[in-house]
Amino acid sequence: MAGGDLQTPLRPKRKKVLVDYLVQFRWIVVIFVVLPISSLMYFSLYLGDVRSAWKSDKRRQKEHDENVQKVVKRLKQRDPKKDGLVCTARKPWIAVGMRNVDYKRARHFEVDLSAFRNILEIDKERMIAKVEPLVNMGQITRATVPMNLALAVVAELDDLTVGGLINGYGIEGSSHIYGLFSDTVVAMEVVLADGRVVRATKDNEYSDLFYGLPWSQGTLGFLVSAEIKLIPIKEYMRLTYTPVKGNLQDVAQAYCDSFAPRDGDPSKIPDFVEGMVYSPTEGVMMTGVYASKEEAKKKGNVINSVGWWFKPWFYQHAQKALKKGEFVEYIPTREYYHRHTRCLYWEGKLILPFADQCWFRWLLGWLMPPKVSLLKATQGEAVRNYYHDMHVIQDMLVPLYKVGDALEWVHKEMEVYPLWLCPHRLFKLPIKTMVYPEPGFEHHHRQGDTNYAQMFTDVGVYYAPGPVLRGEEYNGAEAVRKMEEWLIENHGFQPQYAVSELKEKDFWRMFDASHYERCRRKYGAVGTFMSVYYKSKKGRKTEKEVQEAEAAILEPAYAEEA
Repeated sequence: MAGGDLQTPLRPKRKKVLVDYLVQFRWIVVIFVVLPISSLMYFSLYLGDVRSAWKSDKRRQKEHDENVQKVVKRLKQRDPKKDGLVCTARKPWIAVGMRNVDYKRARHFEVDLSAFRNILEIDKERMIAKVEPLVNMGQITRATVPMNLALAVVAELDDLTVGGLINGYGIEGSSHIYGLFSDTVVAMEVVLADGRVVRATKDNEYSDLFYGLPWSQGTLGFLVSAEIKLIPIKEYMRLTYTPVKGNLQDVAQAYCDSFAPRDGDPSKIPDFVEGMVYSPTEGVMMTGVYASKEEAKKKGNVINSVGWWFKPWFYQHAQKALKKGEFVEYIPTREYYHRHTRCLYWEGKLILPFADQCWFRWLLGWLMPPKVSLLKATQGEAVRNYYHDMHVIQDMLVPLYKVGDALEWVHKEMEVYPLWLCPHRLFKLPIKTMVYPEPGFEHHHRQGDTNYAQMFTDVGVYYAPGPVLRGEEYNGAEAVRKMEEWLIENHGFQPQYAVSELKEKDFWRMFDASHYERCRRKYGAVGTFMSVYYKSKKGRKTEKEVQEAEAAILEPAYAEEA
């Protein structure tokens, strides 16, 4: 796409229908129902976390082992001829992602994993956190940050769980160093289809399973605990906000330069980095370096506790750099980790249009954010489908050198702002997994790349498209189809939490199936667990479709037994 050709197509006006008004006035339900219940749920979960923390490591491990045996027992109760394929008993609306969990609307066999939400151990000597899959980011940082420790990759939103970040996808501003969340995992405890409980590491007999689990969406077995890398941290993040102006290619280049020095000097690489693109001509790049309490409190330094409920939303605060120029401030580390939680990046502006106003922040800001699960539970089928068609929540994982092209594509086809930019390494692993670097990338010596990892970027597209905001016609499904095709053509990837329009053939053009399918067969997942495409596929499944899917999956399993 040419750098100057950013003309967006002209679209006719769209007539408003009932669901438009339901969405427009949904804030009433959010304020009087969702926010109060959310706050009670947060408090209840917090009390549960406190009770768990009071228990000894030995007792937590004992309870964990007992719960694992319950999972094994439940799996062995399944009759494959009538019970359907296996999945968790989690309600469809609890998942943080926007994709309808359509596979749970048809016949399936549920296994309850709701008890697996405990931090089992913080091992300061090995620098490992052993946690259960429903431990979320808010819970783990509450435990580790006071010790001046943190996971190497801490996803921003409090409610994101370890299991979702491993089985699916997780990223943070430190991923340009450590890779995706799954790259920081040292070991995984998994219950296989036959009830065996195994511990998979990158160099033991289950190393193939270790590499197969990320991005598998829980379709190889049940993850029941994970050992994750910890790193030493300091009390504050020294954050530099740098404004950028120019066309989208200029913005992309400034973003690359902010964390990947062209001279390769490692001392210039920050601990954290992210970018926000506010328009086709403006963006702000943020680079962070851990700082001690002593440094932060030196005379003249500005400390900004962004976690207070009355503070301006982070993305709006960062936008001030466009007017005031580059500035530096110190943010308490845990508050920095969760800087986007209160406003759900900028989705909060759509959910509650006035929630960013000073009066609301002071009076009711302490109730934010609404739990995503409750938002989904209260939206109904019509509103859910409206969001699928008229709203975008997508992440485009693209090679770093193609970020400018991706920004131009999003502007032309979706016209969504702000956009989030977050880099991550995609490591060259001994096994080709579902997501993988471009073949031969190491020979091109592109900016940000090393011999062992290609630098990618998550282009986060979260908001209502420009045409929708202007009341014009917009075909959301077609836009997603085009985006997915663009990603396939440019060696990009789409996290599976998002709404997808991919047919199965195209799904496996985007992802590599070879190792995943080998693991499915070797560990008995075929005929027991759903396939990753089956789980990701859009659309409510009829009983006939379920039977056909089971037959298609079961056939090769029985063929191998013959």
